[in-house]
Amino acid sequence: MVDVADKLAYFQAITGLEDPDLCTEILQAHGWDLELAISAFTSNNNNNENDSNAVSTTTASATDTGSSAVETLNSASRDAFDRSDSGAGAVAAAAPGLAWKLITLPFSVISGSLGLISGAVGLGLWAAGGILSYSLGMVGLGSSAGRNGESSTRLVSVSAAAREAMEFVSVFEREYGSRRPNFVTEGFMDALQRSRNAYKLLFVYLHSPDHPDTPMFCERTLCSDVFSAFVNENFVAWGGSIRASEGFKMSNSLKASRYPFCAVVMPATNQRIALLQQVEGQKSPEEMLVTLQRVLEESAPVLVAARIEAEERSNNMRLREEQDAAYRAALEADQARERQRIEEQERLEREAAEAERKRKEEEEARERAAREAAEKEAALARIREEKALSLGAEPDKGPDVTQVLVRLPTGQRKERRFHNTATIQSLYDYVDSLGLLEVETYSLVSNFPRVTYGSEKLSLSLKEAGLHPQASLFVELS
Repeated sequence: MVDVADKLAYFQAITGLEDPDLCTEILQAHGWDLELAISAFTSNNNNNENDSNAVSTTTASATDTGSSAVETLNSASRDAFDRSDSGAGAVAAAAPGLAWKLITLPFSVISGSLGLISGAVGLGLWAAGGILSYSLGMVGLGSSAGRNGESSTRLVSVSAAAREAMEFVSVFEREYGSRRPNFVTEGFMDALQRSRNAYKLLFVYLHSPDHPDTPMFCERTLCSDVFSAFVNENFVAWGGSIRASEGFKMSNSLKASRYPFCAVVMPATNQRIALLQQVEGQKSPEEMLVTLQRVLEESAPVLVAARIEAEERSNNMRLREEQDAAYRAALEADQARERQRIEEQERLEREAAEAERKRKEEEEARERAAREAAEKEAALARIREEKALSLGAEPDKGPDVTQVLVRLPTGQRKERRFHNTATIQSLYDYVDSLGLLEVETYSLVSNFPRVTYGSEKLSLSLKEAGLHPQASLFVELS
C-alpha cells in the first residue's frame, strides 16, 4: 500500500494533476507502471503543444455578465453548423444560464479520425467542415460479436478510434444489457460530424470501469428506459472508456475530475468544440433529464437557426441547380436549332450544287450533241458533194441515155438523165446528193412490176436492170 501511495504522490508531483481519483485512474489504466503512465501523459501534452493543439479552455458565464460570452458562444455555434465559407446571418443569442467552454481537441483525436480516409488526408478536411468515415457501415457489428461471443467478419477496415468505440459498446452491453443510449460505434470526431449533420447536440459519456459509482450510474441512470429514450431521441450519443486511448485523451480535454462523467458538446470552429454542459458524479435519471432538457431548450435557437440556414442554403443550391439545368436545356435547344439550321443550309447548298452540276452536264451534253450534229451534217454535206461530183455532168438526150424519175416520201419528184451504162449505185448516189432524206438507209423500188433494187443489184447497169430507156422509182424507207 505504501508503494501505491508513493507512486500516486510521485505521479501527482510530476504531472501537476491535483485530483487523486483521476491520477489513480490513469495509473490503473497503465497497470500502475509509473514510468509508462508519466511517459504517456507527458507525450500527449507535448504533442498537443508542438502541433498548436494544446488543450485551451476559455470559460465564461452566460448568465448576467453575458454580452461578450453570448457573442462568443453565438460565433462558435455559427461556425459549428455553418458549412459555407461566407457564413450566414446572426444566430439567436443563447438563453441566460447556459454555461459553456470552448475546448481545443487533441491533435491525436483529430488525426486518428482523419486516418479513416487516408494517411495523406490532412486537417484541412475538418476545417472545411467534412470528415468521411469508413466506420459508418460497421454500426452494430462489434456489439453483436460481444453478445454472441463470436468474432464478426469485418467487411471494411476501421480506425483504432472506431475499434475502441465498438469495444466499449460491446463491453457495456455485456455488463449492463442492451437497454442503453445508442452509443455510436465510431471515433469521437466521426460522432461529432454525425451530430453536425443531424443538427443535434453530442452527448458524451466517459466510462471509468474501476470507479465505485460507475455500476450504479450505468444500471439506474444510463440504462433507465426514460433516460435512454430521451437521449436517443434528442442527441447523438458517444461513449468511451478512460482506459482506452481516445477516452483517456477526451477526459483530459474535458478536464474530467469526478466520475461518472457526462457532457453535452457541439462542434465549434476548426478543431474546437463548445462544451455546453458537464455533469460529474452520481446523478439520478430525473436529475439528468432536467439538466439535459434545460440544455436542449437553451441551445434550441442555435440548432433551429443552423437548420434554417442549412435549408436556405439547400434551397438556394437547388434553385441554382434548377436554373443551371434550365439554362443548359435552353442552351441545348439553341444548339439543336443551330445544328438543324446548319444542316438545312448544308442540305440546300448540296441540292443547289447538285442542280448546278446537272445543269452543266445537260448544257455540256447539248453542246456536245450540237457539235456532233454539226460534224455529222458537215460530213454528210461532204459526202453529198462528193457523190454529186462522182455523177458528173448530166448527159443530153440520146438513144444511150436513160430518163429516171424518183419520187421521194415527201411527195417530191426529182428527174435526171443517166447513161444507160451507169450503175444502180449511181441512182443511190443521186438521191443522197439531193440531201432531202433524213435517214441513211432506204431502198429504190419500181411499181410495175414491183422490183426492189437493193444491195445485190448495185453493180448492175441501168440497161442490165431493165430501166432503159426510162424508169420511174420511189424511195422506200427501211
